Amino acid sequence: MQGTFTFVAGITPPTPLTSFAGAAWWFIVRGQELLVQGTNAETTVPRIDAPAALGLLPLHAPQYLGALNGVPCYSAEVAPISDAPAGMTFAPLRGLYGQLPDVLFAIAGKAVQIVAWDRTHQYCGRCGSHTEYLPGERVTRCPNCRLMFFPRLSPAVIVRINRGPELLLARAHSFPSAFYSILAGFVEPGESLEETVAREVMEEVGVTITDLRYVASQAWPFPNSVMLGFTATYAGGEIEVDGHELVDARWFRWDDLPRIPPPPSIARRLIDAFIAERRDE
Repeated sequence: MQGTFTFVAGITPPTPLTSFAGAAWWFIVRGQELLVQGTNAETTVPRIDAPAALGLLPLHAPQYLGALNGVPCYSAEVAPISDAPAGMTFAPLRGLYGQLPDVLFAIAGKAVQIVAWDRTHQYCGRCGSHTEYLPGERVTRCPNCRLMFFPRLSPAVIVRINRGPELLLARAHSFPSAFYSILAGFVEPGESLEETVAREVMEEVGVTITDLRYVASQAWPFPNSVMLGFTATYAGGEIEVDGHELVDARWFRWDDLPRIPPPPSIARRLIDAFIAERRDE
């Protein structure tokens, strides 16, 4: 994909799905995998009239996601036993990070989350009745007890902590060897974002911080998060790794960093901004 692309999110398609004339972007999901085509350098998602054009049958009604440069985008879930059409493959979404163009990856993350919500809310969790879609809203409702189900989002914070020219970086159990990043964690019920940052930092590495500032956010569909990015300054304490989530944490100079997250993650953006600030001093 080349050129400028603008995605406008939406819920109600501009025309009925059955009457759309021309290929749309289809984000077809099998479990946690997305149907893609092409090579690593030119990975993309199918532009087709409908999944039936590929011999695929959606399990539920497709969901309209919005329009990419005016072209409709839809999500659809297919059965776990579905085979990928010739020249295509089902790939885990996380593995497509950095392979799909940024705009397609962002829409793919939206699609996977909406499919997961749709899959798990076909029936009411209170009375067991089959739910129904409400027109013009991203919500299902139980026709019996009227309980409503919106897509779930799990807010998480991520914070870059500096001590002069150094950054506090940590390696989690789930990270590849020698891979380090900044600290992150989920918001708990009853917490403000500021309280979450302070708690996560104390729990994971045992230090205190000051000068906490919000910077930016990023949708993170693993499985349904939104990352809220902060910066902070070290205030005191010695690093004590919690041992549960982290296996190592230490201070690194801005010009002597280990392997760090790839762009365009918000972690990398926060780290790169610090490097740029130090380089310009």
